Amino acid sequence: MKILWLVNIPLPEASLLMDEKSSPYGGWLFNASSHLVAQEDVELTVIFPKKGVTQSIRLKGDKITYYASKILRDHDKKKISENTIFKEIINEVNPDLVHIYGTELVHSLAMVNVCNNENIRSLISIQGIVSIIEKHVYANLPYRIIYGFTLRNLLKMDNVIGLKKLFIKRGRAEIEAIQKVDHIIGRTTWDRACTSQINPKAEYHFCNETLREEFYNHEWNIEKCEKHSIFLSQGQYPIKGLHYMLEAMPLILQKYPQAKIYISGKDITKSGSLKDKLLMTYYGYYIKKMISKNNLQHNIVFTGPLDEKQICNRYLKSNVFVCPSSIENSPNSLGEAMILGVPCVASNVGGVPDMLKHKEEGFVYQADAPYMLAHYVCEIFESEKLAVSMSIKAREQALKTHDRLQNTTRLTEIYKRILEA
Repeated sequence: MKILWLVNIPLPEASLLMDEKSSPYGGWLFNASSHLVAQEDVELTVIFPKKGVTQSIRLKGDKITYYASKILRDHDKKKISENTIFKEIINEVNPDLVHIYGTELVHSLAMVNVCNNENIRSLISIQGIVSIIEKHVYANLPYRIIYGFTLRNLLKMDNVIGLKKLFIKRGRAEIEAIQKVDHIIGRTTWDRACTSQINPKAEYHFCNETLREEFYNHEWNIEKCEKHSIFLSQGQYPIKGLHYMLEAMPLILQKYPQAKIYISGKDITKSGSLKDKLLMTYYGYYIKKMISKNNLQHNIVFTGPLDEKQICNRYLKSNVFVCPSSIENSPNSLGEAMILGVPCVASNVGGVPDMLKHKEEGFVYQADAPYMLAHYVCEIFESEKLAVSMSIKAREQALKTHDRLQNTTRLTEIYKRILEA
């Protein structure tokens, strides 16, 4: 089988071939691709968007061929309708099947259009669904935070209302892409419900995701974690719910005054220099104000961006992992926490309840009820027996959900089914 993938970011091997630092977010795709090309009858080519590219650049990896392609903008209507670069790559590769990962960016629609025009079979794997996510962007934020802006927000149009407008715009292209395909891969009740409402005629194929390799090699130990520490894998955007966590924190500190939150990724509250102030978003300004108002300065740590090994180590050091998002499909961050065995508390949104069984493998709570988030975090802090029990059960479940061999086998089965139809 000659398979062509379209992904949103370069895989680590492609970054290495371009003599660039690899993205900390692409490890799961690399792991999935490595297991796929280990199959004897699979030949894989991967396309990804890259800044500064006007024509495609071909890169030859050990077992995978890569193409760096020009980034498409939302307003590139002609290129979205008929993308000559994608057409040239398809004619050169001559794939049996094109597998599009995600619908968040307009290049997904451009590829669907090319495949339909060239009579190439295609399918889409659902990651997030921006046309649905836009309904949850406000995440119970005050009116002034939704519409407020800094200079950076004004220039980039990326304050909260700006993000909603962007998602609405991208959602139109997403809906068109989903409506034009015959096959969809998903893994939760949420993504099945949403895609079937957009395109009831498409065949839905269930397939779980493989995680980054590092997370299969370690196991959480309550004796080695930092007691009363909380880890959030993201906090840059409102939908990730950092403000909910900060609302919960004073309640947690009443019982556990030494509790501390670690947040990976950029410090959105940083304002030490003129450059920092110019780059700050209004949401970052709001988070900074919340930290100050609740005297949380000594209880919050922004770790900065972490690579695969670093973030795995941060999970292992944590007493609790929290996913307080206003919407998710099946967050890999939650899967990574579960497969390590870190006790988890997650908002009951999107596909989360398909991943985490309440009161057995962790706790799920109403997303806009931070007082319940505080309650469940304290429950885990209070009982080591409960934490260990949930750790064991969550890990057992995640090892099944994210089984590399099983997921690779299932993916190749889907490919063969589509090609034999």
